[in-house]
Amino acid sequence: MDDEWKEAYIKMKEKWYFIESGASSPAYNMALDEALLDWHSKGEIHPVVRFYEWNPATLSVGYFQKVEKEINLDAVKKHGYGFVRRPTGGRAVLHDKELTYSVIVSEEHPKMPQSVTEAYRVISEGILGGFRNLGLEAYFAVPKTEEEKAGLKNPRSAVCFDAPSWYELVVEGRKVAGSAQTRQKGVILQHGSILLDIDEDKLFDCFKFTNERVRERMQKAFSKKAVAINDLRPERVTIEESKKAFKDGFEKGLDIEFIPLELTEEQNQYIDEIVKRRYANDEWTFRR
Repeated sequence: MDDEWKEAYIKMKEKWYFIESGASSPAYNMALDEALLDWHSKGEIHPVVRFYEWNPATLSVGYFQKVEKEINLDAVKKHGYGFVRRPTGGRAVLHDKELTYSVIVSEEHPKMPQSVTEAYRVISEGILGGFRNLGLEAYFAVPKTEEEKAGLKNPRSAVCFDAPSWYELVVEGRKVAGSAQTRQKGVILQHGSILLDIDEDKLFDCFKFTNERVRERMQKAFSKKAVAINDLRPERVTIEESKKAFKDGFEKGLDIEFIPLELTEEQNQYIDEIVKRRYANDEWTFRR
């Protein structure tokens, strides 16, 4: 191998798949993330970054959350929201006016640290780049005091955006992206929400509180801790602009080059099987 060719080879960026799956049902969205994890674990596909939206707007709960205790299902139904349990942990998220992303990559990938929090940081470099492409000075939240660290272990509410956790992204001290991660079959699945707009009243309708005063207090505190992109910029960002900004952010932040992933008929059938077996199945959704 001559030196010139060797230099060109070194400069070649690693190729990852990119799939933009559009607005889909809550069950399909979670099933596709799981299917991508399965295919990557078997070596059938490269690492993947996926962008998606939700139809209808959906409340997703974390893998370990207790629905009956924490979620006001009557309000979820009244607002016409979908409802699904994620394969990842964390607290409930209202997926409405947002860009949702997922990253599927092997735990053994040379760029992926073994530590969950450090892997968050590496993957989130792509999200950080996206915010900066939109002219926002985002930075990583790292809890400094023992009290802040303890607060992450024992969150005071069931609402995801209530507080930043390790290496989640904040602008002007308020959380702008919420992410969750699971590791299965030797693969990391991280997915999360990038908020364009947020309706706090509708969000808080979806949770149970001991009384109205507690809800008011928590909602007031929430508005100081979380913020959407369009509350931070003078010009509104469209979903298409955000896709472009974050796609570029991931390519640069992870130093990769995207190639499009087209799903085959066989792959779509596999996704449908996961939908029926798990995410559209009440036994899975309401098991806690």
